Amino acid sequence: MKKTLLPVLLAGLAYSAQAQTLQPTQVPAAVVATFNATFPAVKAPTWEKEGDHYEAGFTLNGATMSALLSPAGALLETETDMAPSHLPAPVRATLARAYPGYKVTEAATIVAASGATTYEAELSKHGKRRDVVFHADGTPAKK
Repeated sequence: MKKTLLPVLLAGLAYSAQAQTLQPTQVPAAVVATFNATFPAVKAPTWEKEGDHYEAGFTLNGATMSALLSPAGALLETETDMAPSHLPAPVRATLARAYPGYKVTEAATIVAASGATTYEAELSKHGKRRDVVFHADGTPAKK
């Protein structure tokens, strides 16, 4: 019994840590209203629940993006995917120095509601992945 209970518990924890896909009708009206006002050209975003927040995934002007909103409808940040080669040179230099042997598999620009911009890189090495965030000058930032 103990041998089967632990894997089941671990699988349940892993599942609960991931984003939960939502139907548009499950998203609070304030969240939808803010999203629609901010991105009026986007007609059918995909919705996920990330912790207490709501994330809309969409494409705008050919760019793959997401917007993170609070339950009250405040826009917290936007994220725009980019080619890893488009990360700022200081970020690429820090990645090469601090993470030797890692491959940058995805990259994005994150703009907080305050206007602050950071850069996220998804790294992969030996099948393990990790996300790291930097300021444009290559110094680490908290996500």
